Amino acid sequence: MTLQELRYIVALADAGHFGKASEACHISQSTLSTQIRKLEDFLGATLFDRSLKQVTLTPVGREIVASARLILEEANRIRELARQTADPMERTVQLGVIPTLGPYYLPHVLTLLHAKYPKLRLLLREEMTPHVLEHLADGKLDAGLLALPVNDPSLEVVPLFKEPFLAAVPANHKLAAAKTVRINDLASAGLLLLEEGHCLRDNALEACHLDGLQNEEISATSLETLRQMVGMGLGVTLMPALACCDPSNQASPVALRPLAAPGAARTIGLVWRKRSPLAATMAQLAQPLKSTLPPQTLDVA
Repeated sequence: MTLQELRYIVALADAGHFGKASEACHISQSTLSTQIRKLEDFLGATLFDRSLKQVTLTPVGREIVASARLILEEANRIRELARQTADPMERTVQLGVIPTLGPYYLPHVLTLLHAKYPKLRLLLREEMTPHVLEHLADGKLDAGLLALPVNDPSLEVVPLFKEPFLAAVPANHKLAAAKTVRINDLASAGLLLLEEGHCLRDNALEACHLDGLQNEEISATSLETLRQMVGMGLGVTLMPALACCDPSNQASPVALRPLAAPGAARTIGLVWRKRSPLAATMAQLAQPLKSTLPPQTLDVA
């Protein structure tokens, strides 16, 4: 049994198809099939059910592939530990980021990091929180930029900054005339939120103590959709500060107002596996992100 054979079964488990898995492994489909069959013969167990259109893991196959992932991660960790004498910031990092943060925070982050770590290569993947966490666990991602809290003892979590929420209301709405907007007024004015599954929805409800809100009739799939719905007069919403356009733009159909609720914010953090081979890189990466705050955000300290 070799590490390469373990890589093959993990690739097939992820792809569910011999052709796609062989492409990912840069070998022929026949070679992949032969090597996996060889491993099954060695183990005396069938790892994959090949009777269906999509190749699936057998019960014992699921357990063996899960162990294979751990072994491959440890092997990768050994290689990276051997490289620690070199520059830990001269490498490639697979970084996951949630959609409600990526378009607004990444321009600030990428400029900063490129200037400070010119040899660091970031490969960005925009996904919702559950998928980022899933891919951190299976090693497809090295780190994630997420809204906290993240309750997983296997992950290292470094809070970076707090991002306040603002009230977004139609420019001709009576609430637009107020200097600040009360949470109760916002809740009773037809509050629009992102659909279930977006962490921002839960962050906003929790930060503004609206956990029991049940009066939604419309939800949106993105912040930009929410903004357009507010501009059309369909309701009001909560927007994270980085996603807000210039409040002084009088031509905008959406008026942005501070909330009369101190502390109504979400906390953004950088997370990675504690046993990640890139742990030293991530710890160093977190420092400039934490010390150089983007506009409209607050220190977590």
